[in-house]
Order: sequence, then C-alpha cells, then structure tokens
Amino acid sequence: MAPVVEESVPKEEVKDLKAKEEVKEGEKVAPEEENKVAPEEEKAAEIAPKEELVEEEKIPTEVEPKTGVAFPTKLHDGKRLKSVGMRKKSILGLGVKIYAFGIYGDNEKLKELLSSRIAGGPPTKPTKEMYDLAIDSDMGMMVRMIIVFAGLTMNMVKKNFDEGLGASIKKLTGGRKDENLINKVMGAASDNIKLTTGSVIEITRLPGFTLQTKVNDEVVSNVESELICRAYFHMYLGDDPFDKDAKEKFGKSLLPLF
Repeated sequence: MAPVVEESVPKEEVKDLKAKEEVKEGEKVAPEEENKVAPEEEKAAEIAPKEELVEEEKIPTEVEPKTGVAFPTKLHDGKRLKSVGMRKKSILGLGVKIYAFGIYGDNEKLKELLSSRIAGGPPTKPTKEMYDLAIDSDMGMMVRMIIVFAGLTMNMVKKNFDEGLGASIKKLTGGRKDENLINKVMGAASDNIKLTTGSVIEITRLPGFTLQTKVNDEVVSNVESELICRAYFHMYLGDDPFDKDAKEKFGKSLLPLF
C-alpha cells in the first residue's frame, strides 16, 4: 500500500483561510467597511434636507378673483392675510385695473384690540367701530400691492398716491391737507424705478405710527406720523374704500377673533 503523502500548506495561506472562515461565520465587517455608506443612502441623505426645505416653503395662497393675482395667506413675520381686492382707476373714461392688493394683520394683536375696546358679546356683522379701531391703532398692518397695469410708471404711482392720500387726510382733518407730509411717503422713490406687471409695493404700519414704504423689496421711506398712518389705511377701510368688497371681507375676518 502506497504511503499517504500529506501536502504541506504554507503558513501564510493557512492564516488567510482561517480569517476568511471567521468572517463568514461571524458575519464580521472590517472597521473601514462599517462606516461606509452605500451610494443609495448617500443620495437619500443629500435629497432629504432639500425635500424638507421645500415642504417648509409651501404656504397656501388666496387668489384675488378680478385679477387672478395670488397672495400668501401668511407672511414670514406671522401676519395673516385678512382680505384681497383690486384698485381700479379711470383713465380716458375707462376703468383700468391698476393693482391687486392684500391686507395683512397680526391676529393676536387684533384680537387683543377688539376684546379690550368693544363691549358686549361678539357682533354678528362688521361695525364702523371695528374698522375705526383697525385704522386708528398703531399695531402692525401691511398692504401688499402687485401691479397688473403694464403701462404704469413710478411718476404715475406717486401722483395717484398723493391724490388718494391727500383726499383721505382731508376727510380725517375736515379739509386740511399737508403736501409736505404726503410727499415724504413716496417722494423719495426714484422715477427710474421700473414697474412691470408683477412689481410689488408694500406699505407697512410699524408700531409707533411709522409708515414704511418698499418698492420691489427696497425701502424708500419711513415716515413717522399718526395722521399719515390713519389716512393710509382709511383709503382701504374707511367710508369710501378703494374696493368695498375687500373692506367687507376684512371686517368679516375680524368676527372670529372675538
């Protein structure tokens, strides 16, 4: 019988075989592989934050029906959309749509104001006292105007603004008109500012009776005057508003705050 010959295996190969068996049996993963992220997971990690950001930016809008312009229902500072409307101007005997507007206010401040100043139970419909409180108070409110008339110029805006604000001041003061005060609001706005369809003008009443004007996100004036602040919001919420439907909707938006 022929002798059995044992093949000798080099020690290095034996070590390699044992290491492979240990990995297979214990399902061990090398340290550098434990921290390795699969390409699919890397892609998911990159996409997830962007998706979350998009979700945060999704704010509902309300469309002004006569112009089709959409307004966000909430601003970054917390103000809520209370009403939308349209400013129409007679040009050569024709009623021309000039801009759509949205009126914004602080719900909590409005609620405090109404509950502290109006006695009795909640009213069933908007009252003059409710509108007067919104006009006369110094709480933050804002009107965002979005241009819809393609032929509008900055000079035309100034002229119409001065006329409207001047008429409002006359109603509140019994006939007095302060041209110098009126000119401070839009007078600093350069005539070179281009106004196209979709341009935005924002006029905000800041606490302390300061009226701030922005044109395409650029501050053009800050006028500290209780009269100017009252006269400005009187144009939208007073006895002869630019858009009666918008004024009525603003009033109705206050009723649930009681």
